[in-house]
Amino acid sequence: MSLSADERNAPDDPSPEQSSAGQGGLARSAGVLAAGNLVSRILGLVREMVIAALFGATGQVSAFRVAAQVPTLLYDFLVGGMLSAALVPVLSDYARRGRQEFTQVVSALVSVFVVLLTVLVIALEVAAPGLASLLAGGFRTSDPSLLLLTTQLIRWTAPVVWFLSMAGVFMSVLYALQRFSFPALATAVFNLGIIVAAPLLAPRIGIFSLAVGLLAGSSAQLLLMAVDVRRAGVRVLPRWQWRHPALRRILWLYLPIAAGLVVSLFQVGLDRRLASGAGEQSIAWMANATTLQQMPLGLISVAISLAALPRLSQYYAAGDEAGYRRTLARGLRMVWMLVLPAAVVLWLLGEPVTRLLFERGAFTAADTAQVVAALNIYLIGMLFAAVDYPLNFAFYARFNTWLPALVGVISVGIYTVVALALIEPLGYIGLVWADTAKQAGHALIMVFLLWRVVGRLGAETWRGFLTVALAGGAMALVIYAAAALVAPWLPGGALGALLLVVLAGGAGFATYAALLAALRLPDARSLATAVQSRLARGR
Repeated sequence: MSLSADERNAPDDPSPEQSSAGQGGLARSAGVLAAGNLVSRILGLVREMVIAALFGATGQVSAFRVAAQVPTLLYDFLVGGMLSAALVPVLSDYARRGRQEFTQVVSALVSVFVVLLTVLVIALEVAAPGLASLLAGGFRTSDPSLLLLTTQLIRWTAPVVWFLSMAGVFMSVLYALQRFSFPALATAVFNLGIIVAAPLLAPRIGIFSLAVGLLAGSSAQLLLMAVDVRRAGVRVLPRWQWRHPALRRILWLYLPIAAGLVVSLFQVGLDRRLASGAGEQSIAWMANATTLQQMPLGLISVAISLAALPRLSQYYAAGDEAGYRRTLARGLRMVWMLVLPAAVVLWLLGEPVTRLLFERGAFTAADTAQVVAALNIYLIGMLFAAVDYPLNFAFYARFNTWLPALVGVISVGIYTVVALALIEPLGYIGLVWADTAKQAGHALIMVFLLWRVVGRLGAETWRGFLTVALAGGAMALVIYAAAALVAPWLPGGALGALLLVVLAGGAGFATYAALLAALRLPDARSLATAVQSRLARGR
């Protein structure tokens, strides 16, 4: 570790960017992250559209999905689960102690991960055939060549775990320094890899162009994070302090998270193994349906949960249980109010939405039908998952990570039982039902635990849920009637799908908004006021 003269003489007070991230700057920082999340979701959807257009929903795409999930799962296990629970809290503590001590900890952390990840990548290259058999052994019965392709793709994508994980480590450093701009762009840059590489390389190397896209996106993400760490004045050099107390603290905080992630890895592995035996296209169809139902979850439920978490923590720390319940109830109502109409649109207009986004090139009308069949079931689980996010964060705000982890283990058990029971009679649709059962079971158990720990959230919450449900029912009727009325007059293809979604969906949303206003739902008024205020500031 080497520090310049300016850095050695610099005060330990936070930088202007750090100071602005506190108090009045907190809203701005949250807005930056939210904007980055929106851009990332949009580019993620574009990425899926590119894959569908070039390769459809074929067995090759299923093989790629299995291979791509290997570095993603390892990243989630090694860094993703550790980032918010251990890395950021510990690094934030050292950031307050002074720049020199902070840079020493960062250098020790980076050195450990460089060695660990290098060994892991080598192990992945060697173990690729075994991993392919474990995760996609079902291809032996449908198309044995896909098993070999999966092995090759795992070897191509193995270095991605190195790039992703190192980018995650640097991202935790930036969060600890309260620098949010570059991390907000990280996932968007990752998605650009496939968007750019696949169309250019697919004519030459086929499905392997997607692996190149993952490598390009993950390496670009790491470069972006490293550049901002450098801009922050942190100079990282090898420092072999394996016994540094910060590393021990990180490991201790991470252990319970790791235990829960091991169970989650089992569920994902079982899901891939069963899906690969349910038909070579099953994984590809499930991935497209998952993309559609994950959009509202990421943009609505996760965002609201993250926004509520600091205030919930403050109320709990202050012993203000009334304020805690009030904030949690408001967050739950807001999530329900925004997610329900999205679910209604995807349920009634899922077929034209899927046609509009995916049905071009190698993606056929038969693929659309299979994706919509899975989507209609996933949407049930999406409603449970939407309210489950705030419930999990409510326990995190009470410094209780063990109960959500235990419920996660139980929900994986629910998935396993349902999946094994339904995979033979229903094929991949049985796995979709198993995932839905897992989401429902987790949410219902969390509701029960919340009632036992926190108490009732008040009659206003249930009135809000009922009001939204009534408005959503009316919205569904309007969309159904409008679609039946205008569909015969619309052209075919993407233009017809677009017009159907805009006209029928627009009529449904207008009805929903009008009913919420007429019924004087307080949360709807609060949201409208906030949007008007933001627009006024923008002008």
